[in-house]
Amino acid sequence: MHLTLHADYALRVLMYLAAHPDRPTSTQEMADAYGISKHHLVRVVQTLGSLGHVEIRPGRAGGVLLASPPGDIRLGAVVRAAEPDFNLVECFDRERNTCPIAAACGLKGVLAEAQSAFLETLDRYTLEDLLRRSKPGMASLFRVSPTNDPQV
Repeated sequence: MHLTLHADYALRVLMYLAAHPDRPTSTQEMADAYGISKHHLVRVVQTLGSLGHVEIRPGRAGGVLLASPPGDIRLGAVVRAAEPDFNLVECFDRERNTCPIAAACGLKGVLAEAQSAFLETLDRYTLEDLLRRSKPGMASLFRVSPTNDPQV
């Protein structure tokens, strides 16, 4: 399995917000903390906002906050929504499949079972579970300190 950067960053944004629950956080702050593109994070935050996982407050005193308690955010739901598709192999996509053995191959079923097990595992965990499993001091590992200007 390989998650796209969009799904990876969605999980990272949620973890950052959960580690800083007391204030709105800017996308620039999160981008600096992870050393990743702010432009990409803006799209990720928009996705998370459309899913209802984050609240986006515009303006100078604005920023991004979790929209619900970490215990209500299931990792499987986040990954499913953030991934454009889960076509592990070409034959998973009926419209674009050109594999000549797809009709008789037994691999597709095995891979579908593995994919299902992957998502079922993520479904068992919440953002709160990630916080509990993280080592003490995780927030201190972020590359930057919080800014005083939490604009999105």
